[in-house]
Amino acid sequence: MTSWKLSLPCTRAEAEAIDAGEDIAEGVVLMTTELYEDDREHWRLDAYLEAEPAPETIALIHALVPSATSVSPQVEMLADEDWVTLSQQGLEPIAEGRFLVHTSAHPVHVPAGGRAFLIEAGQAFGTGHHATTSGCLAMLDRMADARFTRAIDIGTGTGLLAFAARHLWPDAEILATDIDPRAIVVTRENADVNGVAAVDLIVADGTLDDAITARAPYDLVIANILAGPLVSMAPEIAAIAAPRATIVLAGLLDTQRADVVAAFERCGCVLTEIDRRGDWTILRLTAAAQRYVPTQPIDPKGRDGWALDL
Repeated sequence: MTSWKLSLPCTRAEAEAIDAGEDIAEGVVLMTTELYEDDREHWRLDAYLEAEPAPETIALIHALVPSATSVSPQVEMLADEDWVTLSQQGLEPIAEGRFLVHTSAHPVHVPAGGRAFLIEAGQAFGTGHHATTSGCLAMLDRMADARFTRAIDIGTGTGLLAFAARHLWPDAEILATDIDPRAIVVTRENADVNGVAAVDLIVADGTLDDAITARAPYDLVIANILAGPLVSMAPEIAAIAAPRATIVLAGLLDTQRADVVAAFERCGCVLTEIDRRGDWTILRLTAAAQRYVPTQPIDPKGRDGWALDL
């Protein structure tokens, strides 16, 4: 089928921020490429589209790379090509501990004791190729000997981390949530493709939904989102954690680590492990010995402002 590609130069920081973002428009798959090894300034953003990009779509993509404000996008038609396959050609399989993550363009051989997940790109954040997601996979793999009975994956994206938790702790209750209904649809499809059973899925903003609080407390909490939401949501995340629960946080740059850690320390949590991956950081914390109770009501609409007053 006929597809289109729009290309712009970008920096490494912009590329990593794009990988951590949501889909910007239906039918658009974003890919970033390092042009020279260990070069922070020379990367490329490619947007694959099902149709010729409209001016407003071009503007949305251009806004992702402020360093290229004065650069005209390169737009080309890709005749008789599968745009999804094109967008995935650079996504080599990744391996983290016992887990392998791959697209259909790159089948894998699964070694004894390993677990592979087929996660196609371009549907939702969480293909495993971003440092935050792969770092969380590694963190969970190192925790395999722990015992968890109830886990929640906040901001599940493609469902990958919830699937990993299900594999490691087959008897645990697993709940996966996302603010984006598309992510829940994608997660359900990925669960079917990968033969993952018994992961409950809900669309929810944060952790205040009745379906989430009714199951609390959780002895494993995973939140691979972004630093700002982690800071503002710290009280509500801590509030659903069981005493001495394990909390895995990601989606933050190392320069943002202190703010995120401080927000959770104010809720009685203790930092127990740091995994740095380039500019990104994955944190493991332990909740307080007694279940945390927020000192004031939490209003989802006022999360950000309330957090700034802490």
